Amino acid sequence: MVPFSFAGEEWRLTGTRAVFWPREQALVVADLHLEKASFFATHGQMLPPYDSRETLERLALAIRETGARRVYTLGDNFHDSAGSERLEPHAAGMLAALTRATEWVWITGNHDPAMTAREGGTVVEELAVGGVRLRHRAQSGETGPELSGHFHPRLQVSIRGRRIVRPCAVASERRMILPAFGSLTAGMDAADPAILAAMQPARAIDAIAAAAGRLVQLPLWRAAS
Repeated sequence: MVPFSFAGEEWRLTGTRAVFWPREQALVVADLHLEKASFFATHGQMLPPYDSRETLERLALAIRETGARRVYTLGDNFHDSAGSERLEPHAAGMLAALTRATEWVWITGNHDPAMTAREGGTVVEELAVGGVRLRHRAQSGETGPELSGHFHPRLQVSIRGRRIVRPCAVASERRMILPAFGSLTAGMDAADPAILAAMQPARAIDAIAAAAGRLVQLPLWRAAS
């Protein structure tokens, strides 16, 4: 895990697109999009039906790695509100085991506003924890510390003529947008105007990611002086 500072305290980036909050012993993830493949299958587009298993395996690894006692998910947990009803028995068992082992809170998103916690956990629209607001989509004008998801930010850089694209978080002094955690999720350029607008007000906005055990931090936007 790679430590970094946000909103006046220490956090840690994991290698699995999650953020660990030591003070709360909490793992925070966004945009799992469980059962995305089965959703597309109902619309005639066939994809390998193992995305939920892969995402849950990655989530179990992050919980073991961090020792998290709590898990907060920042919306779009399922690709649609009925997604939990389509979980096959193995994936459902994996999820039930994870929600039994931790204090688990589902925050709903635009894809799953009416989801139910069939396999455990508590469902809320948003949540305040230790002075930090947790929600799916960054709220315009928010001035307090906020964690959100929704945009699936990705860092795009060119190194020696090679284009590298990888999930990243986007952070300002008081706000942070997490990368999509799900295995079957695309992404948006971290410097996209929609992301930069969602982060306002801010003095500076950076992309942050963990690479080779170190924090990678690249500036995306700076306020005019």
